[in-house]
Amino acid sequence: MFKYLIRRIVVSIPVLISVTIIIFGLIELAPGDVVDNFINPEIGYSAETLEAIRERFGLGQPAPVRYLKWLGNAVQGDFGLTYVSGEPVLAAIGRRLGNTLLLMSTALLVGTVIGVSLGVFTALRQYSFWDLALTTLSFVGISMPAFITGILGMYLFAIEWKIFPSGGMRPVQRDPTVWDTLHHLILPAGILSLAYIATFMRYTRFSMLEVLHTDYVRTARGKGLHERVVIWRHTLPNALLPVITVIGLSLPSLVVGAVFIETIFSWPGMGTMYLDAVNAKDVPLIMGMNTVIAIVVLGANLLTDLAYGMIDPRIRYD
Repeated sequence: MFKYLIRRIVVSIPVLISVTIIIFGLIELAPGDVVDNFINPEIGYSAETLEAIRERFGLGQPAPVRYLKWLGNAVQGDFGLTYVSGEPVLAAIGRRLGNTLLLMSTALLVGTVIGVSLGVFTALRQYSFWDLALTTLSFVGISMPAFITGILGMYLFAIEWKIFPSGGMRPVQRDPTVWDTLHHLILPAGILSLAYIATFMRYTRFSMLEVLHTDYVRTARGKGLHERVVIWRHTLPNALLPVITVIGLSLPSLVVGAVFIETIFSWPGMGTMYLDAVNAKDVPLIMGMNTVIAIVVLGANLLTDLAYGMIDPRIRYD
């Protein structure tokens, strides 16, 4: 297991570097000049001042030189300073990362638990009313973009029925409690999880139906085992392998969905900060955030592979 972990980490290093090269290249290809964001249109700056700003931030050097300098500093844990506030990039990310991880992990947990449970439920009742109804709803959940469900959910549950707060992470008029955070979290995390509930339900249902018709399940039933034992011990563990793959691959789309949900609900996470960084063309902050996101996704893929061995005893990494 340890050798496998080391090998995967070594393989992930060039992948991570490739991601940073692509992101840096896309930033360079984007229209506009970074220096323009430092200019007040009402005041303006002289050419000498603009050149001084360019030299201060190293923007006068060729793109490959600037990337190599950034990479050398990043390896040492220095991602630079943000252009807008002058704050260290890692400090700015650290202040928001926990909020985003809370939102994403809650949505993923809810989507996994409810989606897998409904998948098992519908697979055991194939072609019943519940199967047809939940399958229809799953198609709706998969087809609805996050920003549509977010706006609709805010209108119904926050504005019309006033069950949940319409935005933010905690009340501003008093010190927050754990319940206050949960109260603000339920609506955005629930809406973000809808697509994953539908997706995981569909994959679990299909995988369960495939495993239910295998020979070893028939043998287990023929031996007189209780149906609960057949389902939970022999069927579900084998049916979960493709579902685990889908859960691991859903993380990049979960990040994208979190950006929309955080913007709609004013959730103080990395999504809103990312949009602000893109609008300001804050290169150090964009590079730092994408690097952190890439590390999280690569780490999640590694955990997904390790989960195979926990679910299926036939899989070994030694």
